[in-house]
Amino acid sequence: MNKKTVRDIPLQQRKVFVRVDFNVPEDENGKITNDARIKAALPTIEYLIKEGAKVILASHLGRPKGQVTAKYSLKPVAVRLRELLGQEVLLAPDCVGPETEALANGLRDGQVLLLENLRFHAEEEKNEPEFARRLASLAEVYVNDAFGAAHRAHASTAGIAKYLPAVAGFLMEKEVNITGNALEKPERPFITIIGGAKISDKIGVIRNLITKVDAIIIGGGMANTFLRAQGYTLGKSLVEEDKVELAGQLLAEAKAQGVELLLPVDLVAAKEVSGDAQTRVVKLTEIAADEMALDIGPASGELFASRITPAKTVIWNGPMGVFEIEKFSQGTKSVTRAAAACAGTTIVGGGDTVAAVEGLGLAAEFTHISTGGGASLEFLEGKILPGVAALEDKT
Repeated sequence: MNKKTVRDIPLQQRKVFVRVDFNVPEDENGKITNDARIKAALPTIEYLIKEGAKVILASHLGRPKGQVTAKYSLKPVAVRLRELLGQEVLLAPDCVGPETEALANGLRDGQVLLLENLRFHAEEEKNEPEFARRLASLAEVYVNDAFGAAHRAHASTAGIAKYLPAVAGFLMEKEVNITGNALEKPERPFITIIGGAKISDKIGVIRNLITKVDAIIIGGGMANTFLRAQGYTLGKSLVEEDKVELAGQLLAEAKAQGVELLLPVDLVAAKEVSGDAQTRVVKLTEIAADEMALDIGPASGELFASRITPAKTVIWNGPMGVFEIEKFSQGTKSVTRAAAACAGTTIVGGGDTVAAVEGLGLAAEFTHISTGGGASLEFLEGKILPGVAALEDKT
């Protein structure tokens, strides 16, 4: 990454505004159910503390739509952060305003202040310059360590960088470097696995990767649209009828590029999306009119694994079926195990895919698990991320 990082600027005794991504899942009682995103930011926070900076952390949580909403307060995050850092973490009542300014100005070297949810203000998502300036007035340096929000041009991700020296944190640097190097200088064979429900969500990704990879594996609901383009009838399966022609074009593009595009060869079918549903493994020609494909079948899992495990570079985004229901999770599990057994560089992105990997306890077997769903997708599309573009270039 050709952007300055926290290593490139003096930090001691300086107030440092750090945009982090603490948008963590919570249960109905407000208890954090997965703190991976908080832990991912610790290297940057701990480095700033060690360097004697006055650390001001800012994040969004959920979608409060510009309203102060108790369920979206960052109080539980402050509690968890205190436990992880082993030191006091102050929580500001807001992200701007006199009380917050007083807390920021009163910080000692190495102290940490967490601002309340940025999205309690509608100006954040609108990237209003005056709101960005107010955020900037709290500090002397800006650090963006929120890769998960880097694809958004918001006040705290892009606007603020116009008012302060702006550099990347360690997580941002890692995310951009690992995926960027895999895309630009991959060891081959380079395989990408694309899953999820809809082809419309990932057209740009497939189109960009066709020019870079040796093989594309497609699973999940989106595979149905490709199978329809090949002439299969799939009962009540999710098919984007308005994208069938496009799927055919992508199949032709892959063939023209000499890229192998692998689709399922068998499917797990059922009449309803339910844990109680009767399921059966079917060939592509065997789905009944009242059935739908809800997972790839075992032969598909073996076929996909045969390409994944010996690969030198694997990028995976999207599950192979309705993996939240055990009966339709085997395809995603087989791909997870195959990728975990791969000795090459393995990168996973997207919330559902990460959940599948973590659910099997195999996260440690992967080279990199991205903290950004939408951001990692746009990065794979080859798009410029506003939160990265706003940072200062290395000279």
